[in-house]
Amino acid sequence: MKLASSFACGLLFGLGLGISGMTQPAKIIAFLDVTGNWDPSLVFVMGGAVAVSFVLFALILERPAPVLASRFHLPEKKPISGALIGGAATFGVGWGLSGFCPGPALVSLVTARPSIVVFVASMGVGLALGGRLKREPRANPEITLAVSHGASAAR
Repeated sequence: MKLASSFACGLLFGLGLGISGMTQPAKIIAFLDVTGNWDPSLVFVMGGAVAVSFVLFALILERPAPVLASRFHLPEKKPISGALIGGAATFGVGWGLSGFCPGPALVSLVTARPSIVVFVASMGVGLALGGRLKREPRANPEITLAVSHGASAAR
């Protein structure tokens, strides 16, 4: 049942990305081009996602547990680290240069375009390298600003 649920959620997400045009790098790059031919459609896609999530999270978290699990697994409050800032900056540069982030890139694999296959393979290599770097001890002190994700991890 969990596998079928994961498949259905992934299919719904992929369909939403495809229908909204968010799998088209040119659309993302046009959104980032605020001084040129700006395309604000990503704002509406993200706004719709945030609105639906805001309402549904409130309703879902009123339940004692998820339908297919014994408890909720929610993000915990953690300090912002140098690794988080560096990773976010690297992700942003990659997103801005390519117009792809992981979800749309994976959805676009169905086209079998060589450039997308190479991008996803490179993304896999980057994830593997990032995972190896993260396991090594860090000399960077963590920034003490704490982030709250709005939900208690104790639920």
